[in-house]
Amino acid sequence: MATSSNTVLNELIELNNDRIAGFEKVLSDIDDANVDLKELFQEYATQSRRFSQELTAIVAARAGEPETGNSVAGTLHRAWIDVKALFGGSDRESILSEAERGEDAIKKAYQTAIAEGGLAGEALEKVTEQARSINKAHDTVKALRDMAKV
Repeated sequence: MATSSNTVLNELIELNNDRIAGFEKVLSDIDDANVDLKELFQEYATQSRRFSQELTAIVAARAGEPETGNSVAGTLHRAWIDVKALFGGSDRESILSEAERGEDAIKKAYQTAIAEGGLAGEALEKVTEQARSINKAHDTVKALRDMAKV
């Protein structure tokens, strides 16, 4: 069971690393008109650094090998953000739509990990706690995106 739960935790570590890289990429492209988004995205990148560290500690304590990289899907998503930016997709609504897509992915991964990941004890508690924060972040980004549509 520890091996499969370590795999699940490593997938969440990888997704948190993707989230950090995604927000950092967007941060470098946001103009001063969206300074509020810079602050929010910096907060979420910091949040994922902490989440990744917490999950890494659990995997390491179980004599597992913690993940340190990013996923292929995350790398492809950042490339898509680059392409969109080249063709004018850098307005507030576009930025928030792309951020929401990323938040959708990590939110779903956390839900799957809780429901089907075979997690127990400290791992389940930590993932459940992190999922609450991820859900809140998703809802904030979605609400901002909805307001940007108006």
